[in-house]
Amino acid sequence: MPWDPRHQACIPVLTIHGGPVRPGPAGGGEPPPATPADEGEQGRPGLAKVSVVRALRDADRIATVYGSTPGETVALLEWLLGVLYAAGCHPESHGEWSAWVEERRPLTDAADWLADHPGVWDLFDAERPLGQNAALLRHVDEFGVGPAQLVIEHAGDYNQHFDHRHLHHPEPLPADAAWRAMLTQHAFGQGRRARIPAKEMGLPAPFTNLSTCRLGSRIRVLALGPTLGDTLRLNLAPWDGDDPGTFNLTWGDRSCRRSFHRTGAHEVRRPDGPADLHTVLGRSVALRAAALPNGEPGVDRVLVGPGETLVELPDVYRQDEVVVLRAGKPVTLKPQASRELWRESHALYAAVAERVKGNDLYGRLAMLRSARPELWAVGLLADKGNPIAWVDDRFPFVPGREAGLRQASEQGSAVAEYAAAALRAAAATACEHVYPNAKPTDRSAQSARFDGEPELWAGAGTEFHAMLDAVADGHPVGPALDRFGAAIRALATDALKARLDSLRLAGRELKAHTMALKRLQDVLDHPDAPNPLKETAA
Repeated sequence: MPWDPRHQACIPVLTIHGGPVRPGPAGGGEPPPATPADEGEQGRPGLAKVSVVRALRDADRIATVYGSTPGETVALLEWLLGVLYAAGCHPESHGEWSAWVEERRPLTDAADWLADHPGVWDLFDAERPLGQNAALLRHVDEFGVGPAQLVIEHAGDYNQHFDHRHLHHPEPLPADAAWRAMLTQHAFGQGRRARIPAKEMGLPAPFTNLSTCRLGSRIRVLALGPTLGDTLRLNLAPWDGDDPGTFNLTWGDRSCRRSFHRTGAHEVRRPDGPADLHTVLGRSVALRAAALPNGEPGVDRVLVGPGETLVELPDVYRQDEVVVLRAGKPVTLKPQASRELWRESHALYAAVAERVKGNDLYGRLAMLRSARPELWAVGLLADKGNPIAWVDDRFPFVPGREAGLRQASEQGSAVAEYAAAALRAAAATACEHVYPNAKPTDRSAQSARFDGEPELWAGAGTEFHAMLDAVADGHPVGPALDRFGAAIRALATDALKARLDSLRLAGRELKAHTMALKRLQDVLDHPDAPNPLKETAA
């Protein structure tokens, strides 16, 4: 049955992890006790649902906000940062930022600001629906589809649902889950064609063309503290402007919003401040209210169209950006299916050690005295606009040890890359002996039979993180690298042996087995090999 939004306003609700709060708060000293939290609806112990007001008021008694995916968690933190800026609850200088972090400045001013604006947070308001475009509401009944299209992980390319959920499946989505899914779309939505009959809706053709949202094609890095409050303060970049910008409550609140009347190139704009940046409406969305079986509000139909497109952002709006070299050119770090995030961590530590931009996230973190945050990297892996998987990883950071962490990550990555190349060489040797008369076109597939590189990468990440943790704990870099090299050598040897197990220990297959193992050992002990990989290092 339909749910009448007049009966109950839908205030944003967060799922939080109440505890245990990790020891060692950002500013030193003892952490406050964690807020008790019963087992939530997700069936996960320690989870509870609270209002945004309470989450900010008790931010130092809450471990973290909980999202069903890494991207959803990032989208929630982005939105909360936007709230803090809009409320004027932010540092204005780098010195003030350090004091906020070290002294754990309360975020209650932002909670009060939220509480003082009770009429603007309604997801189902007819004229100003939170995070949506009210002009689309009249089209939802006729042209809307099931709520699965709102969820990036369910909607795929907005046309074909890769998890086999039917496009028009009527099962409502709880209102709070729909709000969080909408925030994730605004932040990470991919560029494709929307399933919207623009002509039949009386809208211009560009309304079917979706642009990739602000975080949809790059890695977002956040500094994580022991509590939600610590995390927000760590990522709250100083802003000394008079106005932190427009908080994007709803589509129609600002005149410069994209109009979709033009049929040519996308209209673009530059954020007017950090409150605007963190709450950009990357999608034009409309949600239809419905009742859940328990009588709570939900969403049963949605429209998802193109949203705002931003200009290339200046450095002040790219505080966390990590740059890597590709073909000798510096580019922003993006998710890659063939390359795990830990293999790029040296670029992240280089950003801290070099501090070429000076006034960015990494420059500020390096100046802290007692903090020991984690650096959390998150991205959405996609193929031509079709989401595949979330990728994320965490890396330790200790002020004053960034040079050692950079050295360990750079040399550790080189060790793993060299071992992978050694496995490819050993596979080629095995292939030459097993298939001496193979056609050149068959070589690649035949060699892949003996290539243990996938098994190496599957196990190398754990060893890499153990090495970084050791360096972060104060252990010398050299011995930590030697231990890592020995572990990678053992992984490579085991991976090759497992690939060779299918060979008969007779004739040319026995020779292939022997020569492949010898090739691996020779390459690993070659003078050009990284020292930690050599037998002498072990």
